[in-house]
Amino acid sequence: MSTKLSCSRGLQDKLVLVLMVFLSWSASAAAPPTEPGQLPDFETLVRNERDSVVNIQTRGQITATNSPYGGSPSDLSEFLRRFREFGAPGQPSSPAPQEGLGSGVIASSDGYILTNAHVVNEAAEIIVRLNDQRELPANLIGADAYSDIAVLKVNATGLRPAKFGDSDDLNVGQWVLAIGAPFGLEQTATQGIISAVSRSLPNDNYVPFIQTDVAVNPGNSGGPLFNLQGQVIGINSQIFSRTGGYMGLSFAIPINLATSISERLKVNGSVERGWLGIAIQDLNQALADSFGLDSPRGALISDVSPNSPAARAELKTGDVIVEFAGRAIERSGSLPPIVASTPANSETTMRIIRGRETKTVKITVGLLENAQLASAEQATGPLGIVVSDITRSDQEAIGVEHGVRVDRVESGKPAAEAGLQSEDIIVSFNHQPIDNVAELTDLSRSATPGSTVAVLVQRQQQVQFLALKIPANQPG
Repeated sequence: MSTKLSCSRGLQDKLVLVLMVFLSWSASAAAPPTEPGQLPDFETLVRNERDSVVNIQTRGQITATNSPYGGSPSDLSEFLRRFREFGAPGQPSSPAPQEGLGSGVIASSDGYILTNAHVVNEAAEIIVRLNDQRELPANLIGADAYSDIAVLKVNATGLRPAKFGDSDDLNVGQWVLAIGAPFGLEQTATQGIISAVSRSLPNDNYVPFIQTDVAVNPGNSGGPLFNLQGQVIGINSQIFSRTGGYMGLSFAIPINLATSISERLKVNGSVERGWLGIAIQDLNQALADSFGLDSPRGALISDVSPNSPAARAELKTGDVIVEFAGRAIERSGSLPPIVASTPANSETTMRIIRGRETKTVKITVGLLENAQLASAEQATGPLGIVVSDITRSDQEAIGVEHGVRVDRVESGKPAAEAGLQSEDIIVSFNHQPIDNVAELTDLSRSATPGSTVAVLVQRQQQVQFLALKIPANQPG
């Protein structure tokens, strides 16, 4: 009798223990994630923040030459790309009204909205749809292509603005959530973690991206990336994809940068950036050893432009920048955003390593002009294209030894008439191999006005020649 009672009490104790564990788990699953190890309460987060997220519809004249895709979504290359989604592929032979989809986040109760610049690029009409299904026409206040930030304004009051967090205080591994309209499916929530911070991407020298594994797709562009406190810490901008869809690599613009750019756009309609006039690269261990560094840190100067701020400060090829304006430079990719955010004509200091000695150098930061973007992105003037350098790793991935990337093609200009498209790789110009933007610029300027030159282009996995007509009258 006593034995049976003892067994019953033991069983009761076990049941009570199981029940306590279950109740504890249930409570932690429903509670806000205030302590490490607790399960995130995404349901509450979405319910509280979804009213600050908007869907953006655009309408404009989009062709294969001015579409960010360079054609239909099936024509996407295997590069990092911004992911505006078009409602219809369109016909490459003639302009046609096209509808674009994107997302945005409400920045103020009186109608200011943040989104990506590429979402509203060349849009003739912009419509913002709120979570309560109201549709409001929007005006473009300003857009900055280099940071991919745009500011819209709708005529409304009493909107629900998002809370902005601090993107300088992020940790790899922390939970994040995105809300947007992938493929037009409004108010879609997806979650993941931060995979990396301050990620430098090819041809995006001015943004230290937040990398995540959050599922974002075409239509998520411009939408917010939230932390678990319901604060926006990034604006979703790019993905890496071989298919045009999500593959586990997503990139967001840090909200601190986005808000800084947006304030300047609201005041001036444009953004000025600081400029040094140098080309830089990362170091490997062998280079670090040769420059007397314990580890491969800093930005190695590979070229100094004549008459530039760097030249006036007597910087030299081979100098290694390890600190700029009081901020440590661990990799070359971290320097351009810092320099760009430094006011033009302001004086600051930098620490460099030259000949195994550390020196402090004073430098007056210049103003970045489009003509000074040879190491990042540069227009070729009357040809009507914007091109950028590509890295050695990109060349190997594409299977070319030379080339520059076409980032944008202007409709009605010679490049568009020749059939050049966004994401094309120009391998040679007039039978001369092209290694960088500066070479292409020089060759295009020296071409005989009114002549036709052969341009060798790699598009996807195909290589072809295109006939490019040089304008009869070129500006000097």
